[in-house]
Amino acid sequence: MTLPFHVNDPRDVIEADRAHVWHHMVQHKPFETVDPRIITEGRGIRVWDISGREYIDAVSGGVWTVNVGYGRESIADAVRDQLVKLNFFSSSTGSIPAAQFAEKLIARMPGMSRVFYASSGSEANENAYKMIRQIAEKRHGGRKHKILYRARDYHGTTLGALSSCGQEERKAQYGPFAPGFVEVPHCNEYHAAEQGWGALSGEAYGRRAADAIEEVILREGPETVGGLVLEPVTAGGGVITPPPGYWPRVQEICRKYDVLLHIDEVVCGLGRTGEWFGYQHYGIEPDFVTMAKGVASGYAAISVCVTTERVFEMFKDDATDPLNYYRSISTFAGCTAGPAAALENMRIIEDEGLLENCRARGAQLMAGLERLKERHACVGDVRGLGLFCGAELVTDRASRSPLPELQVQAVVADCMANGVIIGATNRSLPGRNNTLCLSPALIVTADEIDRIVDTIDAALARVLSS
Repeated sequence: MTLPFHVNDPRDVIEADRAHVWHHMVQHKPFETVDPRIITEGRGIRVWDISGREYIDAVSGGVWTVNVGYGRESIADAVRDQLVKLNFFSSSTGSIPAAQFAEKLIARMPGMSRVFYASSGSEANENAYKMIRQIAEKRHGGRKHKILYRARDYHGTTLGALSSCGQEERKAQYGPFAPGFVEVPHCNEYHAAEQGWGALSGEAYGRRAADAIEEVILREGPETVGGLVLEPVTAGGGVITPPPGYWPRVQEICRKYDVLLHIDEVVCGLGRTGEWFGYQHYGIEPDFVTMAKGVASGYAAISVCVTTERVFEMFKDDATDPLNYYRSISTFAGCTAGPAAALENMRIIEDEGLLENCRARGAQLMAGLERLKERHACVGDVRGLGLFCGAELVTDRASRSPLPELQVQAVVADCMANGVIIGATNRSLPGRNNTLCLSPALIVTADEIDRIVDTIDAALARVLSS
């Protein structure tokens, strides 16, 4: 690892960071005595910090983003070439990469039709919410405006997105929130007993968890509920894979009550689960699909809200009302770097067979986590789909009591100290931030999966036996 030519002394960078950068999701008080971590380089699934220390990154940039790995010169070249030709123009006007990426994306999403660009996952979800609200106003006299969201799901950091957040600690201190967002129960079978459904499992549990959504619709009044937003696999809320029977019943309920189904693929999208999108494992037909992180693997800022033609047509008419069309705008949706990077990102996934690698290496990772469950009594449950996996840590398997967050974070820190970066639920669920989260890039090898699992194995032994 070499420092960039314009860095003479690493201490200068560290002190500039300490003095002026306000990091996301970090308490800065410790930086008064401890140096902030600064990552300077990445290749494949490895990164190096400013001291030259090498790490295997098992969380794709810390937030499930760098799906095709670091150091992709072809993506950088595509972005550079496009920016020289045309870097930006308002997205009320078209561009070549935006049109080309939309066409290629829709070809991989049967039943979907239109692509609305923005810059972040939060924006993508806000656009879906605003479309649902505008449809309620245009078609239902404003009554069918409520949007249901699921406990433990997360949909973004803006106030509108936080209004639909099923993670209490993410929302704490930021209210009051937008009205009209209503929570439905989670679908974590491992904690069915806490929901009063302890005798149910498998498909019976899945249908019961979905039926709970119908109960909320009936309680609120079907004439008031316009949308339902769900992650295909709950991400930061504990890597919760839906049980059999859940998704078909959810689709049935949405159609029964004319509720628009919005799938948030910000984490799962573009190959993370072994299909292009997580919802495609379950045979459902959404009205909205939102995505961001893996769309360009972090090489440029881009998000999209994809809709069906039916939804699009609701905003296209000859009415004289000048407010009748969808009027949202995202300034940097007009930057052509995003779709240019996304096009090359998609080509890499296809040409290198990364969906197939994701399925194979994901199965290997899940098998490794199952072995950890056999070896360590603190591993209560393992869950996952493709290269998106989690291990829930407990103090007692019989009661399924969560391991305290400080101990979970100690496991994460031990892995970091031994050269592997993993994630864990944190600052999300009061008393339930106890799931280790793994999402290595889709290029990960069998040897790298073994290294990740072995490092967690050793960390569990060291931290929880001391």
